[in-house]
Amino acid sequence: MEDNSRLAKEPIGKLLLSLAVPTVLAQLVNLLYNIVDRMYVGRIEGIGSLALAGLGVCFPIIMLVSAFAGLVGMGGAPRAAIFMGKQDNKTGEKILGNSVSTLIIFSVILTIIFYFTKEPILMLFGASADTLPYANEYLSIYLVGTIFVQIALGLNMFITSQGFAKMGMATVCIGAIFNIILDPIFIFGLNMGVKGAALATIISQAVSALWVLKFLTGKKTILKIRKQYLKIEKNIIVPVLMLGLSPFIMQATECLVQLVFNKSMGYYGNDMYVALMSILFSVMQFIWLPIQGIAQGAQPILSYNYGAKNYARVRQTIKILFIICLSFSLLLVTTIELFPQLYVGIFTNDPALFEIGIPGIRIFMFGMAIMGAQAACQQTLLSLGQAKVSIFVAFLRKIILLIPLVLVLPLIMNNQTNGILLAEAITDALAAIITTIIFIKHSKTLLYANENQSH
Repeated sequence: MEDNSRLAKEPIGKLLLSLAVPTVLAQLVNLLYNIVDRMYVGRIEGIGSLALAGLGVCFPIIMLVSAFAGLVGMGGAPRAAIFMGKQDNKTGEKILGNSVSTLIIFSVILTIIFYFTKEPILMLFGASADTLPYANEYLSIYLVGTIFVQIALGLNMFITSQGFAKMGMATVCIGAIFNIILDPIFIFGLNMGVKGAALATIISQAVSALWVLKFLTGKKTILKIRKQYLKIEKNIIVPVLMLGLSPFIMQATECLVQLVFNKSMGYYGNDMYVALMSILFSVMQFIWLPIQGIAQGAQPILSYNYGAKNYARVRQTIKILFIICLSFSLLLVTTIELFPQLYVGIFTNDPALFEIGIPGIRIFMFGMAIMGAQAACQQTLLSLGQAKVSIFVAFLRKIILLIPLVLVLPLIMNNQTNGILLAEAITDALAAIITTIIFIKHSKTLLYANENQSH
């Protein structure tokens, strides 16, 4: 109950800092978790660039697996926190229990489907005859650990949403540390190459999954996994999936976006440009994940106080969150524009990749400068349980804006590959501006109307 009292009464600036710092650190570690395979694989002697391209075409499938974890976790955790705010922990535990069962079901289905269709899917996502063997080696092993990914990512959000930000950070850190240690041992020490990178990843995810389950069945958690709530109930899980649909669309459409990018780069460029996209998407995560961590740090405050009808406190949190997220994205993109060689150099020492990577990263990333606004607005809509608006915002960036621009700009520009990169920058800027406008109109009506009704 101490965490409940903090969410309701502690000064927002201090509270947000205490929740966001561990969450941001967790996201930064998670970023390292996600890209460390590519950092090592890109330096395998003789095959580094081709192997990096191979991992790049696997990444959309990995994103899709993670998206299903987000569908349940980012839909269930805010709803559970809202019921905590209403002092209804029983319903919160029902949401948690139903989410566990749903994640297990998703794990089985995803493993079977992707394992038996992986080669045609990898070719669809931009693999060539030269890069397919590396992509196939990595994905064949990675899919075995799908259940660990679902549990670790999906249920960790229920830890953070209760106010246990440090424990949520520990989940990510434990897995990341294992991955960082095991990667060079398996890739270089045991000479396993790409297979070693995949094996290190699934072992690390297994450790994270066990950690999450131990905490959510232990004494410290407020909401506990209980056997009687594992049976899926329609009235419990449907609202969870509806709320989680927005972040799911964000991640699942990322899979579609990367398909379009990889195929376009392969068509207008070559395997080297597909490898470049692997680098660019990794650097994009460097910006997006910490900002998302700040926004997720605010989620327990927003959800709890919204459930408790403390709307003035919700509005104050939104204001602080928006300013911090936007400042963060501006700062990070500025460093990329000034020092692009540092970011490209993390993944490769290939002169050919440097030649196209330095101008490419500057074009690709500049629209991300105001994406902090998008993250703050979208996470707030999720935290307040606003499923329909969140879904539209998710569709706006990827489906309505980005994919059409990726397809059209290369046709009207002399440098087709630059046209593909420019599509991302234009989309990011437009999406942030439009989302902010929609959010301001919607949230004012929602919060002030509810406040008037509560008096």
